[in-house]
Amino acid sequence: MRSEIKEYEAVQAAAEKFVKSVAEGNSVYAKSLFTDDAVLFGILDGTLEHGSIEQFYQNVDTVGAGENFKARIDVLAVEETVAVVRVLEEGWGNRIDFTDFLLLLKLNGEWKCVAKAYNQNSDTIKK
Repeated sequence: MRSEIKEYEAVQAAAEKFVKSVAEGNSVYAKSLFTDDAVLFGILDGTLEHGSIEQFYQNVDTVGAGENFKARIDVLAVEETVAVVRVLEEGWGNRIDFTDFLLLLKLNGEWKCVAKAYNQNSDTIKK
């Protein structure tokens, strides 16, 4: 059964915590979105990143978004207790464009992210 519009809005509001952390270079907002055991998968400048979401927090806190950072949130699916969100990022660290996929579960009435997988756009890979 498709969820009501208000659930899509709640998922978008949750994903906005992710974007705010990246935009401000401060992981505090994302830490309220991700579960403690959330996982991260992606390839950054040709090197596989995988494991704890702590790596994402470290990247956010040390690199910062950059002055030309832009983001767009697309809520792709909401099915009662699970949601998929795509976040497009441009200019992270004044250099990298990403496509992030966030997998959220509704836990105790709150949308929480349990996994983040990303693609770094090939034209922004540092060789």
